[in-house]
Amino acid sequence: MIISDRTKGFTLGAIAAASYGMNPLFTLPLYSRGMGADSVLFYRYSLAVIMLAIMMKMQKQSFAITRKEFFQLIVMGLLFSFSSLFLFLSYNYMDAGIASTILFVYPVLVAIIMATFFKERVSFVTWLSIAMAFTGISMLCHGPNGNYLSWVGVTFVILSSLSYAIYIVGVNKSSLRSMQITKLTFYVLLFGLSIYVVRLNFLTDLQSVPSPLMYINVLSLAFFPTVISLVTMTKAIHYIGSTPTAILGALEPVTALFFGVTVFGEKLTPRIILGIILVLVAVTLIIAGKRLFKNCKTLLIRNRR
Repeated sequence: MIISDRTKGFTLGAIAAASYGMNPLFTLPLYSRGMGADSVLFYRYSLAVIMLAIMMKMQKQSFAITRKEFFQLIVMGLLFSFSSLFLFLSYNYMDAGIASTILFVYPVLVAIIMATFFKERVSFVTWLSIAMAFTGISMLCHGPNGNYLSWVGVTFVILSSLSYAIYIVGVNKSSLRSMQITKLTFYVLLFGLSIYVVRLNFLTDLQSVPSPLMYINVLSLAFFPTVISLVTMTKAIHYIGSTPTAILGALEPVTALFFGVTVFGEKLTPRIILGIILVLVAVTLIIAGKRLFKNCKTLLIRNRR
């Protein structure tokens, strides 16, 4: 049986998004055993760096970088690391599934940054997406019992999403855009490690993994949401392009919500479900809106003929 490139692409894109959505599945058990966000992320980043280095060696990729790339990678590493830190801190204040959904608004923030700082034209679809996204977030800010979620947690997630949006714009507007994804991620995670080294007082406050069983969570956290997500996403873009792969990213918060509800007993209300739908639709529109608008316009012209 021959599998088409399109089928391979959609399958790999779904795996990439779902594997990234496993962050809470492996993080929350470590939190319950007393580990803090900094220690968890130190293990995640350091193990992922080792795995990526092995991949680069096997693929015979060069580790060489220029002085210009060195300084750019430091900035991108700090942004990427702060995005992870803010997200993992938010898990202490709100349900991980809701946090992952709010995080998913980063394409909307990218559109806002591009319009504000790079004078990119803002279309009607973009304005509609922005309005829907923030309406959805406001609905998610109401907890299952009708109370507002912790604004500390919400602020952390927004900062996480903003840091990642700036990271995406920074990479696309710099010479790093042409760097191989594996190599880029290796150095971003390597330099991002410095955040946790400093926050852990140069590792003197690093917590040990509480039990042999928890090592599975630590390794899984480095492997599935980081390495597997990276490799499958890159291959998906190769097969079907960046836009369909980005749309499949909607499976990230869906996966996190699934594990949050089924494994950790997080509650969903009609208001929260509606908020989630608004965020997912808003992000889908911001990613595919121009293409959808162009196709609809073409269809209308053909019908007039």
